[in-house]
Amino acid sequence: MEQVLAEKKLSESAQLADRSYLLGFYIDRMSLDQCVRYLDDIIQKRQKLHIVLVNAAKIVKARRDPQLARIIRNAHFVGADGVPIVWASRILRQPLPGRINGTDLMDRLIKLAAEKGHRVYFLGARKEVIAKAVEMLTRTHPGLKVAGFRHGYFRSVAEEKAVVADISASDTDILLVGMGTPMKEEWVRQNFKDLDVSVIHGVGGSFDILGGLTKRAPVWMQKTGLEWFYRLLQEPKRMWKRYLVTNTIYVGLVMKEFLFMIFRIQK
Repeated sequence: MEQVLAEKKLSESAQLADRSYLLGFYIDRMSLDQCVRYLDDIIQKRQKLHIVLVNAAKIVKARRDPQLARIIRNAHFVGADGVPIVWASRILRQPLPGRINGTDLMDRLIKLAAEKGHRVYFLGARKEVIAKAVEMLTRTHPGLKVAGFRHGYFRSVAEEKAVVADISASDTDILLVGMGTPMKEEWVRQNFKDLDVSVIHGVGGSFDILGGLTKRAPVWMQKTGLEWFYRLLQEPKRMWKRYLVTNTIYVGLVMKEFLFMIFRIQK
């Protein structure tokens, strides 16, 4: 109970005022450029912030998973990671300025860190993948200060706590967590108070893209909301349920909310 109250107090003190309410969750009205400037300010002030980005699949999952829903609602910053979220915000008259894609935000934060000397720690993916990703980033961003990096698998709680302590001792400004949903959100929730880091951003499978394990959709597919289809084509056996089933549920939720909105207006 004490942890829940502490999370609520911390969340309320850090959350922004300009937010859209969409399908049960508040999402910050901020563009990618605005978000990067905001996070740079957080780092400069040595404040502490947990970013959660939501897409259609995560919204559907969170409506069935109370723990994930609570983590999203307590996050300091919630961004729209997906064109379908932006579309729904406009349909439901809660317009967002645009998407804040997790990989795009990661790229911008790495560029920011290289320019301003912020230290970045990379946690997640397989050992060989994260090593290759960091090697590539240090080559393309010569000024990047890598506070450390490690794969995302732990053999014991003690080992996990040792990694958390190592991150905190490394003078990290930005922690990028490359784990799946809801693992990364839960991991941050459990370790947030022990992490001496300004900005924590869950990047999902972005390290796999950097490490060459998977490819990102062409820009035209990203802009038209078809990035999910490109992922489906790459990994049909693993992704078909997430995208085909959850996307259908998501569309149903948006239409239901739209009809309720029309009914309230007419009433």
